[in-house]
Formats: sequence, C-alpha cells, structure tokens
Amino acid sequence: MSGDVATLPYRPCAGVMLVNRDGRVFVGQRVDSTLEAWQMPQGGIDPGEDAYAAALRELGEETGVAPDRVALIAEAPGEFVYDLPEDMIGKVWKGRWRGQRQRWFLFRFLGEDTDIDIATEHREFRAWRWCDPADLPRMIVPFKRRLYEDVLAAFRPHLAADG
Repeated sequence: MSGDVATLPYRPCAGVMLVNRDGRVFVGQRVDSTLEAWQMPQGGIDPGEDAYAAALRELGEETGVAPDRVALIAEAPGEFVYDLPEDMIGKVWKGRWRGQRQRWFLFRFLGEDTDIDIATEHREFRAWRWCDPADLPRMIVPFKRRLYEDVLAAFRPHLAADG
C-alpha cells in the first residue's frame, strides 16, 4: 500500500434499509465473506451520481428489486462513516480507501418475496432473509457495528411509526 492510511479518503457509498410489510429488514450474506455476517444492500456512488440514485441502483444490483417495488420512507440525516480494520486497508477496493462514508435510505418493500433475486449479474449475496431491525448490529461484521447502530437509531422513529 502506498501512502499513509490517515491520508486515504473515504469511499462515497449509499445504503438501503429495505423493510417489508411485517417491519422486518432485508439482509444478505456476502459471497466473499467467510464470516457468519449479514448486511443490508449498499455500495459505491459513481462519479456524478447522487446518493438516492446510487441506493436504487445498488438495491437492484444486489437484490434484483426494481425501483417500482419500493417507496422511500426516509433518508438519514448526514453521512455515516466507518474505518476498515488495519489488516484490510490496502487489500480491498484496490487500496484506495480507508473506509466508507455512507448516505442511508429507508424504503418500504412493495413487492413479494418472489421479486427478490440475489442471483444477479455481479452476485454479492449467497443467501438472504428478513430479520428484526433490533438484530442488525449483532449480525454485521464487528467493524461496521457502530455504523449499523447509528443507522438504526436514525430510522427507529420511522420503523416504530411505520411498522
């Protein structure tokens, strides 16, 4: 890895909390992870792309869910940031980023489970399921736990009112 870790930027990303009719949240298990960790859909924001468009694009790329199968409930205020563990810096994302800065969106899933297809062109998940929102922090890799707690706190009022 070249350069000092402290000078590496954060990768701009968008994340999606997708909630079904029962107030449960979509999580997927990454194909490239040996951990028993689950995560919500999320990914990079392309140059010139806004966070909302990136969130919808990533949702489709990772779950097969089309934009007409979701409705926006809320956007979290501000960005959430996490740092990669030291042993991963320089190994993921071609060593260009120290972590991610993310914009998060809460969407209501309007479709049926059959509208979800994780066997996408660039498959990211090997399995998926619906979970209780309160379980999210313990399901994610440890270095993203605080971020998930913050996302959950930002959306909790909407989850209580909506579910």
